[in-house]
Amino acid sequence: MTLDPYHAPVSPLAAGLSCRCPRCGRGPLFKDFLDLAPACTSCGLDYDFADAGDGPAVFVILFAGFIVVGLAFWVEVKFEPPLWVHALLWIPAILVVTLGLLRPLKALMVALQYRNKASEGRLDQSGQ
Repeated sequence: MTLDPYHAPVSPLAAGLSCRCPRCGRGPLFKDFLDLAPACTSCGLDYDFADAGDGPAVFVILFAGFIVVGLAFWVEVKFEPPLWVHALLWIPAILVVTLGLLRPLKALMVALQYRNKASEGRLDQSGQ
């Protein structure tokens, strides 16, 4: 029997996209833009288990590239603007899309790690 207080399950999607604690859904996950807080201020969950690595950046690059490059191709075919118009449109767009998605996707990956009890792989030494 565990002495930990009961916490109702929180959807990893809801906790991730709101950048909240994956256990209670109330405390903030980040202390800065991308730096995780040491622990949840609401339930006390220690965030040392979380290691999102480069995963969020990879997904953001794929999503942002798909959206912005697709729109750039459409604008080129439909309106044929000069190159300076493309630069004026797509440089700010890629910054907004990438910076807007990076934090929620990192929080989503941390929430999924918590939900699935993900950890580093370990070699089984008992079978030798």
